[in-house]
Amino acid sequence: MNQPFIMDHPLIQHKLSLLRDKNTGAKEFRELVSEIAMLMCYEATRSLPLTEVEIETPVSVAKAKVVSGKKLAFVPILRAGIGMVDGVLRLVPAAKVGHIGLYRDPTSKMPIEYYCKLPTDVAMRDVIVLDPMLATGGSAVDAINKIKEQGVANIKFMCIIAAPEGMEALQKAHPDVEIYAAALDERLNEHAYIVPGLGDAGDRIFGTK
Repeated sequence: MNQPFIMDHPLIQHKLSLLRDKNTGAKEFRELVSEIAMLMCYEATRSLPLTEVEIETPVSVAKAKVVSGKKLAFVPILRAGIGMVDGVLRLVPAAKVGHIGLYRDPTSKMPIEYYCKLPTDVAMRDVIVLDPMLATGGSAVDAINKIKEQGVANIKFMCIIAAPEGMEALQKAHPDVEIYAAALDERLNEHAYIVPGLGDAGDRIFGTK
């Protein structure tokens, strides 16, 4: 089982503090989610393989390194995961983007799928799943199940805030998936919201509450 990578970079932690603040408006919230996602993607892609090439500089020929191996795809879990896409694409603009739509049943708290569109060549790519919150873990587990059904072998999951319950559920269901989070919070409350968390990420990103 992979150990989760909890990011303690000062810039990420500073922006996360602003993100948690209930007085942060929708515009600033969206910008912070995007910025945090970009900084986290830097770490999540650290293990990408490199190959050596020769390039001609204005002075001479140089040996340089470029990313090799499988190409990337990002798969945000709708709707809140959309807020992370712009940030990660700033680092990897050539990546393809799929979408998986899930919502949580208010009674059972179980995820219900309503949309799935993945790149046609997703099986040939490494995939990073995006969702700002890892609460119960149900949506993440189901999304990764769907991606694995398409033959994807290398999957990472990237969230901003995780609850211990969600982390445990995801690790149990998919021990091969690397998890990246900016914070591991205390617990879930009776409504399955992360405590202290930041509220409903989707509502705050899109200003719907």
